[in-house]
Amino acid sequence: MQNGPPFLAHTRMIDCKGLTKQYGRLRAVDDLSFSVRPGEVLGFLGPNGAGKSTTMRIIAGFVTPTAGRVSVSGFDVESQAIEAKARIGYLPEGAPVYPEMTPLSFLDFIADVRGLTGARRKQRLDEVIGLLHLDSVLEQSIDTLSKGYKRRVGLAQAILHDPEVLILDEPTDGLDPNQKFDVRTLIGKMAANKIIVISTHILEEVDAVCNRALIIARGKILADDTPAGLETKSRFHNAVSLKLKDPGKTQVVNSAIKALAEVSGTEVDAATGRLTAFPAKNRLPLGAISQLAASQKWDLAELHLESGRLDEVFRTVTGGASA
Repeated sequence: MQNGPPFLAHTRMIDCKGLTKQYGRLRAVDDLSFSVRPGEVLGFLGPNGAGKSTTMRIIAGFVTPTAGRVSVSGFDVESQAIEAKARIGYLPEGAPVYPEMTPLSFLDFIADVRGLTGARRKQRLDEVIGLLHLDSVLEQSIDTLSKGYKRRVGLAQAILHDPEVLILDEPTDGLDPNQKFDVRTLIGKMAANKIIVISTHILEEVDAVCNRALIIARGKILADDTPAGLETKSRFHNAVSLKLKDPGKTQVVNSAIKALAEVSGTEVDAATGRLTAFPAKNRLPLGAISQLAASQKWDLAELHLESGRLDEVFRTVTGGASA
């Protein structure tokens, strides 16, 4: 770790400079530098083995970098570890908990560790138990809980002390669709006053809760933008997708759309019958296609403008690796 002047304690942000982590010949994290400020929900994306979890463990103070430094709310994570960690809520991958404990005894233990006492302790325990809907399982041993409930207990311990910074590694892993919605809603409510970093391989989660996305692969940052900004890099950005009620007419319609000056080319999905028309340079084909559909009286099952596809951008940026 490099030596340097102390960070200013009033600086409410995560600041990572030149983070590198070497495991023998493997460079898991390679000179990463980025900052995250209050109000930002950063989606940390990358294929398996990209360095996401290692970077999050470094920020949370559980792994020491080979080089570089991290400050959390102005405190150096290595040299001022107690001050930094007091401001962090961390949900690691797998959310390790004590299986023989109940959720209630585990959260009581975390309250002790975090120094919560008196009315504030009771208030926070009641709040997180309610927010994560843990009332019905408080007295069960954790090892008897479903994966989804275990994940919720892990998230409860991360937010119990109402931290300034949340580091969440796959926060909705193992949750059913309703539980995912609840957790994403909770993250959205907390986002205004916190700094939140989420590692996820679920691209819909980035659209649902993040206002910034950082893509890494092989330990390096490859893209840093809003989800909407990343979508504009997709070849589907401003494309038009349509589907006919009578799939047998798709090829005739395809030929007519291809002839439009606003269209550079088309694709037809053989499985679904959906036709996608890609825009010519600096052209928007939606209006021309809509007019053509009306004049030719096409019987459409659907017609919509594409904003772009994040999964396609992800594959392009990372060279085809899966999340």
